[in-house]
Amino acid sequence: MSTAQALSNLAAAKDQSIQRLVEWLKIPSISTDPSYGGHCRRAAEWAAEQLKECGLRVEICPTGDPAAPGDLSKGGGHPIVLAHCDGDPSYKGPHVLFYGHYDVQPCDPMELWESPPFEPVIREARKGEEGGTRIVARGAVDDKGQVMTFIEALRAWKAATGKPAGGVKFTVLLEGEEETGSVNLEKFVLSRKKELGGADVCLISDTGMLGRGKPAITYGVRGLAYTEVTLHASNQDLHSGLWGGRCPNPITELSRVLAQLHDKKRRVTIPGFYDDVVPLTKQERANWKALKFNAKAALKKIGLPAAADIGEAGFTAMEREWGRPTAEINGIWGGYTGKGAKTVIPSHASAKVSFRLVANQDPRKITKKFFAWCKAHTPPGCRWELTDHHGGFGVTTPIESDAMQAATRAIKKATGKVPALIKSGGSIPVAGMLKDKLGIDTIFMGFGLDDDRVHSPNEKFELDCFEIGKKSHTALIGELLGV
Repeated sequence: MSTAQALSNLAAAKDQSIQRLVEWLKIPSISTDPSYGGHCRRAAEWAAEQLKECGLRVEICPTGDPAAPGDLSKGGGHPIVLAHCDGDPSYKGPHVLFYGHYDVQPCDPMELWESPPFEPVIREARKGEEGGTRIVARGAVDDKGQVMTFIEALRAWKAATGKPAGGVKFTVLLEGEEETGSVNLEKFVLSRKKELGGADVCLISDTGMLGRGKPAITYGVRGLAYTEVTLHASNQDLHSGLWGGRCPNPITELSRVLAQLHDKKRRVTIPGFYDDVVPLTKQERANWKALKFNAKAALKKIGLPAAADIGEAGFTAMEREWGRPTAEINGIWGGYTGKGAKTVIPSHASAKVSFRLVANQDPRKITKKFFAWCKAHTPPGCRWELTDHHGGFGVTTPIESDAMQAATRAIKKATGKVPALIKSGGSIPVAGMLKDKLGIDTIFMGFGLDDDRVHSPNEKFELDCFEIGKKSHTALIGELLGV
């Protein structure tokens, strides 16, 4: 039993693996549109069949209201594919939960596609395009192509050893609602908490590398608390000539309150906001500095000067994005915003306010603290309407953990390069939910590129990235086996 044999099997099946991916990409599994419910079911069944061929025990689990299958608007759901392999009795490594999704985004605007989105095209890079041969189709990189890198690794180890995953203990969960907010996932996870909670770590391939030839492992993502606040004053809109200067204007007062969210050092002023923040370690800061991120160049790409590099004092742009919490006003409105003039003092004004959170910050606590802060800053004569739109936990997997070290060695074996250990400023709700409900951390071992046009027309996955992904997962299984 050796990784070399599994990698040899992988290489021998290169063309077949591409064709299998093409076959899956042809299924239009758009989760948000009820008319595609049958296609989502077919995509789940296709994935289940692949996992069965790899020797896993597989279930196709319905979700939501059985009276409305495939129609999320009526409480229905798309099926979850759940698969298991128990591992050899002698296996001492971690029980790994692999998560992915088979559903895809809608394809609009259709006129911008160079080829039909569910008729995959394999082509070379054109003039002005970076990279090499790529497969163009909806779902190519998000997430069918990346899930297939894992499934092909399972197939290679089954061929090499006759055992599912070569003897590693895996649970595989593929959902069909990631692109619509995973509305039924948490309920499903809680219903299967005993079996899913036995996993030691989660592995997700739905992220990217630093660039071509620059592999990376994402070991942390930020959490999110999302709120909406409305400040009410009078019981009707008022004539600004008759009432201006005599009573509170909710737009003015709301602006004044929210302007106090940050101090002069751009730190969040909510009492207790930083209480649970895990400080960045010296090693993390050194590792990120070595990546030589060019903040000025990044700003220039979005039309901003170097002076726009602002944020919490004492931290670099990368440190602020990956390792520090934030408070942002995402939208604000009230009064008259149509054409022409209407001199009105509105009865209320509203804002969307979100918080990106780091390890150990609880979104429920942060929301509670923010609402208490709002009430403490209530303008005279006004009242609040406070709405919690929920959110999720951030996740940080210790870089010294056995699973993280195994993933690092695997990618080095697959690519010849030590992967960068990075974080993401964004949030991946499923990882936060698994941390909250099951207590497990997540390793993001992804192989996409920043120009893959995720969620856009002409989405692609470069075949070199597909190969790197397959080899990395194959090598990871070898590392977990200790061979």
